[in-house]
Amino acid sequence: MEKQLTRSRDTTADLALVALFAALIAVCAILPALKLTASGVPITLQTFGVLLAGAVLGARRGFLAVCLYLLVGFAGLPIFSGGAGGLGVLAGPTAGYLLAFPFAAALCGFLVEQLLRTHLRWQTPLVFLAGITSSFAFIHTFGIIGLSIQLDVSLAQALALDVAFWPGDVIKNIAMAIVATAVHRAFPDLLPRRFATNHAVSPESSRQPDGTH
Repeated sequence: MEKQLTRSRDTTADLALVALFAALIAVCAILPALKLTASGVPITLQTFGVLLAGAVLGARRGFLAVCLYLLVGFAGLPIFSGGAGGLGVLAGPTAGYLLAFPFAAALCGFLVEQLLRTHLRWQTPLVFLAGITSSFAFIHTFGIIGLSIQLDVSLAQALALDVAFWPGDVIKNIAMAIVATAVHRAFPDLLPRRFATNHAVSPESSRQPDGTH
């Protein structure tokens, strides 16, 4: 009975966190955007929210949070960049980036779960590494393919358009890593229980420098 109650509480907490981070991504997406490139893809905090979901919640819950965000947006709620919503966004230049988000969050979460198991003193750099790896593995890759298809340009031309996002991506991943590290230090049991139970950060280790300045 006690195990069932614990499992029920865990499920409720998971659902709440998934919904919370889906809402956070939506807020990041609808904040005023910059359009500095010829691709027509706006520069927003959307990727910050997506990767933060993975880094804080772990692979499974991060993936679900981003999927929930996309489903609500595809259903018509104007929560994509520029206040867009509905399936029509899949016919635009942002399609590849949007479709990549769940996979990027999942990979970021998986890498954070693995890297923080044995490297507690280097949390911020490792979370940054997880985020930037996930961003280039999925978001930029899918985004370039999407730009090539939607704008009817070559992959090389699409890559040239995507390069404009790289400096901002690095900055957003640095910010994401700092925030995610602070969250994990404040709530060391937030990652999946298999990680938190055996590798929770002790008060002593949380006060040690993490290798950043």
